[in-house]
Parts: sequence; C-alpha cells; structure tokens
Amino acid sequence: MTSSSTAGRVPAYPPAPAAVARLLRGWHRLECWIAVLAFSFIALVLVIDVLGREAYGPAMAMLGIKVGATGLFGSQKMAVFALVIGSFAGIGIATATGVHLVPRVGFAWVPKAWGPHMDRLADLFTGLFLLGVTWYGVLFVLASKESGVLAAVINVSAWPIQMAIPAGFASAAMRYFVFATWPALRPAPPEFQE
Repeated sequence: MTSSSTAGRVPAYPPAPAAVARLLRGWHRLECWIAVLAFSFIALVLVIDVLGREAYGPAMAMLGIKVGATGLFGSQKMAVFALVIGSFAGIGIATATGVHLVPRVGFAWVPKAWGPHMDRLADLFTGLFLLGVTWYGVLFVLASKESGVLAAVINVSAWPIQMAIPAGFASAAMRYFVFATWPALRPAPPEFQE
C-alpha cells in the first residue's frame, strides 16, 4: 500500500471498549426519550388548551352553561418549560449523531495528514469549552434557587426545570471527551454538511 492509496481515507482507530459503546448508546436512547416525552407533552398540553377554549367553552356557552375559563391553566408556561427540557436534551442528541453545525473556518489551515490529531484536539477543546458553559449554567441555576425564583403563572420553583441547561451542556462535553479518548466512537459527519 502506498501513501497515495491511503490519502483521503479515514484512519482506522482501535475500537473502544464495548462497555463504553454500550453506555453511549444507552445515554443517547435516554436523551431521545426525554426529548420525545418533552415535545409530546407540549403537543398534548397545547391541544387540550386550544380544545378547551375553542370547542368546550363555546359549546357550553351555547347550552347556556357558564363554565368560566375553559383553557388549560398555565399551558403556555408548562409548554415553555418542556421546550427547555427537550431542547437541551437535543444538544446531546446532536453531538451523539454528529448533526450539529460545524463551522468550516480554518479547515484548510493544517495539512490533511494532521486531520486525525486535529479532530482529537478539537474534541478535547470543545469538551473543555462546554464544561465551562456547564459551570456557568450551574451558577445560573444556583442563583435561581437561592433567590427563590418562581415561574410566572404556575408559581413553582424554576430551578428544577433550569437544571436541563447545565445537564445538556455537560452531556455534550462528556461525549466530546469520550470522542477525544476513543475516536472510533465519534460519529461521521453527514455528507451534506458544508
């Protein structure tokens, strides 16, 4: 095999331990379920709210029965909280599947032969950056908890829902550290990504 025949090929990394690969698959499945449940909850809450306001309320009014407010109380606020949870689970999902946006700035600055080493370095740097963002997310949640911030309308503590913010960034950071350690687990970028 000559060097010209290996040019442009992805290097063959040694396989990662099976337990690590299983852990990543389970972790990914859990995040997918969290996102699906969060977005299903949003759909359900908003459909119930709209049906109450647009169907049940007017139907009762036509029958001469006063039922008062017929929408689901706090539905928009609950939907926003579910959106926060689903969206931040999505950060880990995008990292696990390799579909997040990757800026192409600087891709031609180093020789192609350095690519595998630069990928590992980029994964390490990205993991450290996301760990820093996680830290600020934790500080945000702790400040919210200490000040006793309540969600408007539904009057519940906001910090448990806000925990999805640092959890989403921490999930992505840990994945990047795994990719830096075991590059064979790194998802291949999609063909269409520019």
